[in-house]
Amino acid sequence: MITDVPGVLVGHHERVGDGWATGTTVVLVPDGAVGAVDQRGGAPGTRETNLLEPENLVQRVNAVCLSGGSAYGLAAADGVMRWLAERNLGFPVGAQPHEVVPIVPAAVLFDLPRSEWGNRPDASFGYAACEAASESFASGTVGAGAGAAVGSLKGGIGSASEVVGEFTVGAIAAVNAAGEAVDLSTGRAFAADHGDFGVTWPSRAADLPSRRTDLNTTIGVVAVDAALSKAEARRIAVAAQDGLARAVRPAHTMFDGDTVFALATGAHELPDASGPFGAAARPAALDALCSAAARVFARAMVHGLLAATTAGGVPAYRDVWPEAFGQPG
Repeated sequence: MITDVPGVLVGHHERVGDGWATGTTVVLVPDGAVGAVDQRGGAPGTRETNLLEPENLVQRVNAVCLSGGSAYGLAAADGVMRWLAERNLGFPVGAQPHEVVPIVPAAVLFDLPRSEWGNRPDASFGYAACEAASESFASGTVGAGAGAAVGSLKGGIGSASEVVGEFTVGAIAAVNAAGEAVDLSTGRAFAADHGDFGVTWPSRAADLPSRRTDLNTTIGVVAVDAALSKAEARRIAVAAQDGLARAVRPAHTMFDGDTVFALATGAHELPDASGPFGAAARPAALDALCSAAARVFARAMVHGLLAATTAGGVPAYRDVWPEAFGQPG
């Protein structure tokens, strides 16, 4: 999971049932991390992303807030800021320990049709997600994935990680795309070849009702325990978008605002030019991390699909193809 990267914590808060199917997920880095972002598609909903540009002042972020609720859900980041400020975590702007501004980039996905109108995350969701943050967290219909949908099926939160030499790369994704994540004629996930997902992929078509998917957006975070610049961290986020494109078809449409953040905690240095490979050593090491970022983000998306449960009137993969999990079809 993304929390296999030391120093990264994840917390969820959601409401499902009684007219609700939405929530918020927070990726906390209490010690801070170099942050970057890559945004694609035509319908983004974001906050504090300009400060992540390499030329801008702030280098490190304290958390990333992922939320349902469309643009309304950006309010969840206010609660994350309050939680961090209470602990004196943020960008110092004064002489006293409490004089800080927490740096909390955020992105939202569109899940409004899954809840009664007016039921959407606010600051209390972000605060509660921080309170729940730990190295262990649930996947599926939780947090920002509570009301998510991917094509004809229920989406959700998924996570994955991979070790690359001395580095660990992890990802978390809230899977909510206009495109499909599954070949509906067979039931096989498009990114099935990216790992062992503990299922037996079926080989039959499903009779699914058509679902209008006008507005969507997959959002997520890739974390790595490498010491990177903001520009290098952005290459990680760019590569992770390739993983997204492997997992859904089509990706990055005019109706998706796909946004991936990157966090570099700085625990391990990349090789420098003094080694046997000279000037090529650092970019080669970064390239290996980028390749891993694409793989783990694709796997995280498949895990989010498989872990989701039916909610908000959208059928889950496990209910459409139960035989994949060893249940009667």
